[in-house]
Amino acid sequence: MNWDLSRYLALFVSESKEHLEALSQGLVRLEQAGAGGEDPTPIVDELFRHAHSVKGMAAAMQQEGIALVAHRAEDVIGALRARGGAPGSEVVDVLLAATDVISGMVEKAAAGGSPAPDEAVAERLDVQASLLRGVEPVAGGVSAPAKSAVEPAARPLAPPAGRRLRIEVEVLASSPVPAVRGFLVLKRLGDVGRIASSIPAAEELRGGRMPDRRLVVEIETSLPAEEIERTLHQIADLARVEVGEAEVEVEETPPAPRPEPPAEPARTVRVRAELLDDFLDVAGELLLATARLREIGRATPEPQRREHEEGVDQLQAIVKDLHGRVMEARMTPLTVLTDRLPRAARDLARRTGKQVEVVVTGAEIEVDRALLDEIADPVLHLLRNAVDHGVEGAAQRIAAGKRPTGRVEVSARRERDQVILEISDDGRGMDPEALRRAAVARGAIGAEAAAALPEAEVLLLACLPGVSTTSEVTDVSGRGVGMDAVKRNAEALGGNLSIQSRSGVGTRFTLRLPLTVAIQPVLLVRVGAEVLAIPVSKVHGAAEARLEALERAGGSPQLAFGGGHVPVHDLGTLLGAGPAPEAGRRSVVITEGDAGRVGLAVDQLLGQQEAVLKPLHGPLSLVPGLSAVTVLGNGRPVFVLDVARLVAP
Repeated sequence: MNWDLSRYLALFVSESKEHLEALSQGLVRLEQAGAGGEDPTPIVDELFRHAHSVKGMAAAMQQEGIALVAHRAEDVIGALRARGGAPGSEVVDVLLAATDVISGMVEKAAAGGSPAPDEAVAERLDVQASLLRGVEPVAGGVSAPAKSAVEPAARPLAPPAGRRLRIEVEVLASSPVPAVRGFLVLKRLGDVGRIASSIPAAEELRGGRMPDRRLVVEIETSLPAEEIERTLHQIADLARVEVGEAEVEVEETPPAPRPEPPAEPARTVRVRAELLDDFLDVAGELLLATARLREIGRATPEPQRREHEEGVDQLQAIVKDLHGRVMEARMTPLTVLTDRLPRAARDLARRTGKQVEVVVTGAEIEVDRALLDEIADPVLHLLRNAVDHGVEGAAQRIAAGKRPTGRVEVSARRERDQVILEISDDGRGMDPEALRRAAVARGAIGAEAAAALPEAEVLLLACLPGVSTTSEVTDVSGRGVGMDAVKRNAEALGGNLSIQSRSGVGTRFTLRLPLTVAIQPVLLVRVGAEVLAIPVSKVHGAAEARLEALERAGGSPQLAFGGGHVPVHDLGTLLGAGPAPEAGRRSVVITEGDAGRVGLAVDQLLGQQEAVLKPLHGPLSLVPGLSAVTVLGNGRPVFVLDVARLVAP
């Protein structure tokens, strides 16, 4: 048979990544279970299942290199399971290294390659498996592939006539693609014999049809039943495999009816993330078109206007429901992000010689997938910063009366239309006075302005480029590199970053983020003939003032607001729209900049509205001070401002 495996490549890559991610997380949990006295047996069993699934899928896809390394990892876990107890850090190190290697090989397979096995990692795995079994490792004994991992896919077809086996398999109810599993079974059986019959047939399986998740195949082969069964067990998601001699006389009557399977959970289907993005764009366009229709209806005569508005109201309700359903489909639990953090902290702690545990709560909260993609790197940076700069070494912690193992907590909670993500540690804390001195020495802020800042804003000085109190630069986090990007990233998403810290007690970073980045409330303002938008999440308030009557400091008018003073900038001047009016009362929007609050003087406040945000492309994405674009109901495009970049020196 000539089988085209390329059509299953995307599924193989997707499921392999899921198993490898679970393998990585499980190894960290296994190490922690050993340290905490927890029974490691269930975790080891789970790890074995993931390694076995990767091996089986790779063998079915004829990716012998991946199957080989996965088989060696499975051997180590199998030896660990037979020995019992928790492994040492060296075993976990080797298995994590193997997981990373396999992940890289899967990426190469996704690009159409067939990567060769990593001999060095395979040898390390063999050595660990031998040590766990109490056997002396054999040098150079890893060059030959493990037969059980790769041999069945390459076995020549030489079945003698007259010997026929009947194979019946059943796919797990939890499998999202049972017909694909059945097709892989049929493909593997075609490699080891001549297929005489198949119910359902290959064409039905290709079309996604597999009644009762059951496949019955008869083949002519020279292989014993035990080896056929062992070969099929390499395929994931099979609930049952039965191999026996076929009847000489084939009955014409249908098989006995099977009992009705229990009710299954809601059916799911894998959808490409790009397709959901396209759906969201189309739904957003429909919302804008609906607003445009409403605007046009205002110019129609009164009798027709009422009917027009009723129709638009009905259309808007349908479109908003459609938009909401697309957004619901894009919602993803935070576990996609937080599950990776214990591994990252574990690796960094090993490199720095520290003891760190990570505790995650609230990871079941769902947020927009697009937002999850954007905050992944900032959250990882905050975690690495906590481990590298926040948590002290074991000796320092013991001297300070703390446990030798540092604790980093990652918690999430939902407040109305926001998600609050906190990363805290019980380490040395931050020194506000040292930050003031570092910011002044760097020239990021004047001495008088630094002295006047409240402590909450002083801690945010750590987010200015190059400002840090760390004397030692590491390859993990250097002098202030990255915290400015974390703050800017949060603000670009319509959120903000705040910091609380106590010397010797610890530090907490809090990210307040919207649940979705597709729609945000904005404040519309007019400057000359231009209409611009400012994210409401960045607005602290508004006031009216005569700029020429305000006291000046540092070259800018100072407006009294909230018990302090904020510098006021003319928005038209910042945008290069021409000189500001010489006199008269101006509206001032108090918003957030990198170094604290700032005021933006505008000609008119036009009100607040929900905006469908679209990213900027081409040269516009390089213009400082612009973050996105939206379209008003009259069809007019409006730029959304990035205030922090706009007022940055």
